[in-house]
Amino acid sequence: MGVASACEVVGLTRVLMAAGIGLGVLVGCGGEAPAPAGLRPALVQTVNFAAVADTASFPGEVRARYEIDLGFRIAGKLVERTADTGAAVRKGEALARLDPADVDASARAARAQAVAAETDLALAAAEVGRARMLVSRNFVSRSVLDTRESAYKAAQARLEQARAQLAVAQNQAGYTTLAADHDGVITAVLAEAGQVVSAGQPVFRLARPDEKEILIAVPEGRLAELRHAGELAASLWAAPDRFYRAKLREVAPNADPVTRSFAAKVALLDEDESVGLGMTANVFLGRAAGSAAAAKVPLSALGSRDGKPVLWVVAAHTGEVQPRQVEVGAYLQDGATVVSGVKDGEQIVVAGVHKLVAGQRVRPVVTQNAAMAPRR
Repeated sequence: MGVASACEVVGLTRVLMAAGIGLGVLVGCGGEAPAPAGLRPALVQTVNFAAVADTASFPGEVRARYEIDLGFRIAGKLVERTADTGAAVRKGEALARLDPADVDASARAARAQAVAAETDLALAAAEVGRARMLVSRNFVSRSVLDTRESAYKAAQARLEQARAQLAVAQNQAGYTTLAADHDGVITAVLAEAGQVVSAGQPVFRLARPDEKEILIAVPEGRLAELRHAGELAASLWAAPDRFYRAKLREVAPNADPVTRSFAAKVALLDEDESVGLGMTANVFLGRAAGSAAAAKVPLSALGSRDGKPVLWVVAAHTGEVQPRQVEVGAYLQDGATVVSGVKDGEQIVVAGVHKLVAGQRVRPVVTQNAAMAPRR
């Protein structure tokens, strides 16, 4: 056949070894020289910096930090509503009114009771004066004067009670008008004219626009990442190229029972007039999206030295690997963004980095999908 069998090749190899001829002149059946001893393959990826179009972000809604429900302090029938949703109101401005017939009648009754109490007090005072005169002349006993003085004190107490009831009735007459407690914007109307409302039932929702924040829902797997984020940025859907500095202000202690996410409130630090209540916004972790170039690497490529993240860079000519400290912009579900520490076009090891030693030579095996690089 013209082709030596495996046994013949083995025999020839033994003869050559006995003759002192090196095996380096031989080639394998595949036509490739065997890899040098100690050179291990390494899965690598080429670093590619590009503008970050979307880092870790959470959608949310712009809301006022202070938002209160306004309601009447007494029950009654709503006869007039003068404010609608979206109306800007001033402190003290009338927003709605109840039917005043019942409270006006109560105020008149209380006023009449106060007048009657004043009359009774005047009569009791006159009776005390006459009793004192008769006692001084020994026409009546001392017990008569004591009785008149007790009646006088009771009349004084009844007058004070009547006056207090009159004050309450007059206050309730004023409660038929619902006024704004602060300057703000009406974000919701919760009752209409003709409806009978109870005391304290919300009629309007008033938002104070002096401080705005963004309400977002955070999955439990990203909660720690949000809390430890050194820098937050926010943008509006209406103006995606404008970014605002933001700060995490509050995280709900319990997850929503339906979505299993945590409500978080992010305060805007440099808002302007273009930020309107109810607008759709995005909150970004780390650097603002689109503000700098970054390279996306799989999480398996990141190592750690002295508590700092490192990437293992492969030298182009020698194949040696060296750890290099990098700055991570954001941690994502399928990787991380690196903003500095490596150069565009360099090769990094993306699997088995915990087994590498500085200066070790490797045989690079290029992967086409860094996000799918297996973890070892």
